Amino acid sequence: MASLPPCPASLKQLQHYLKLASDYDKREPVVSYWARLYTLQTALKIDRKSPEARALLTGLMDYLENFKKEHKDNEAVSSDVVAQALVENVAHKLFMWADGEDRAARFNKNVVKVFYTVGLLFDVCDVFGEVSEEVVKQRKYAKWKATYIHNCLKNGETPIPGPMGGEDEGLGEEAEGGEEGAVGGGASLGWSQPQPHPGLPSVPDDSGLPSVPGADGLPSVSSSSPRPVLPRSHPPPEQCSVSLFQPAAPSPASAPAQPVPTASFQMPDASGGSVPLTPDMVTKAQKYCKWAVSALDYDDSQTAIFNLQKALTLLSTGRDS
Repeated sequence: MASLPPCPASLKQLQHYLKLASDYDKREPVVSYWARLYTLQTALKIDRKSPEARALLTGLMDYLENFKKEHKDNEAVSSDVVAQALVENVAHKLFMWADGEDRAARFNKNVVKVFYTVGLLFDVCDVFGEVSEEVVKQRKYAKWKATYIHNCLKNGETPIPGPMGGEDEGLGEEAEGGEEGAVGGGASLGWSQPQPHPGLPSVPDDSGLPSVPGADGLPSVSSSSPRPVLPRSHPPPEQCSVSLFQPAAPSPASAPAQPVPTASFQMPDASGGSVPLTPDMVTKAQKYCKWAVSALDYDDSQTAIFNLQKALTLLSTGRDS
């Protein structure tokens, strides 16, 4: 558990990421670590001069340095690839639960909370560098859904289940138009600034959450697994401390619960022989294998099999299914 100075007014927009980290301190400490690193890096771009901000930044640096030393043998701390897979899997599993509840027309504050948490977790993934298009779409969609369902419940209206267009292919695209239009504006929840709506809780707490699959932070498998690109390196806490005081660089009736979709896989036909491998294909195959190993660390054989099958398909056919 991290004991940090209070979040100053100048960094108020980041307090929800600090709350997210606190909620995961016992559930999955590694997620807390990356959430606080994201908070530190973002805070350095906003306010590094005021005494209150400097106190929080120093506290975050001390926490990050100590945590990294204590967990130096944990690949989810030392390896960006493993860490990104872990955080994205946590977010993706929560997304699948909230999306299932939404499509079953079971609308309540817990669904809003979980969609909101998914948006925060995918924001944290920015610490690893560029994220995949799938993450971008799910993040937009989760933020839009949190805003939309919250506003509907607040106004006594019945939300429309699923994507507004009714097609999964448009997942996340409604967020672009919806944030400025029909749903009352995602900015009202603080996604652009960000400054969350005062009536919406920032992240789900242990007292209010149902038993959500993935709340323990374990990796999960679904019909579509996050596929991040290789991350750019991020500055470690000790480098952040060096630059702390330097000038900032420019900057209706309940329907039956819907099961989480599972992946189907068929062994590729090996009769055609091997395919020429590009460096990008090799990199992706290596990542799938690393994600499989990471899943086995949590006794999650389903995710391990899923990622190994994706690596095999890619190497056998050249297709990233």
